[in-house]
Amino acid sequence: MLHGFTGGPYELTPLAEHLTRTGAVCHVPALPGHDPELRTLGDVRWIDWVHAASIEASRLTQRYGTIDLIGFSMGGLISAYIANRFPIRKLVLLNAAVYYLSPLRFIKNLANRAHSNEWFNWNEKKKKTPWRATRQFIELNKQMRPELPQITVPTFIAQGEQDPIIHPKSARYLYQKLQGEKEIHYFPGTRHMICLEPEAPVLFKSVEQFLYKR
Repeated sequence: MLHGFTGGPYELTPLAEHLTRTGAVCHVPALPGHDPELRTLGDVRWIDWVHAASIEASRLTQRYGTIDLIGFSMGGLISAYIANRFPIRKLVLLNAAVYYLSPLRFIKNLANRAHSNEWFNWNEKKKKTPWRATRQFIELNKQMRPELPQITVPTFIAQGEQDPIIHPKSARYLYQKLQGEKEIHYFPGTRHMICLEPEAPVLFKSVEQFLYKR
């Protein structure tokens, strides 16, 4: 399970806990530069995120043979690369960062956060994100897009319709580009942190059904 840009395993932990209760073994590594104690995000290149995910995929596939792969936001982009190079059984993409920062949706979300603690937390996080790291994220998006039409594994696509960071057209783009069996799910009241939103239990059940469906 691969987390998003400037985030961490906590973004996927609720889903991991749900799947663990069904008997799954879940691994949610922290990608390079995302350790809150080290704060090295500005020293990391996009290829470092891909390399770290590849090492983890290699380790797990050597142990289990095939694995399921779940990518959230930036992790969804990296998952495309992994799915084309390792024995992935099924793929889950959550608010995958294909098209990001829709200006109108972004400004509307800021207005809603302006008088809340959430606004303070977001603004502090934004100020601490090195511009160098943001450039690497943009480059990752550019490098990973050609991977999408090559994906042939069964894929579950989920998109929050209120996401102010990833535009909902990302889900439509993915559905059009992926070559294998696929299904798309929209969550009308969900923003970016899809595993931490009120509709998350519905998402978790849908992901569970997809993964266990023969």
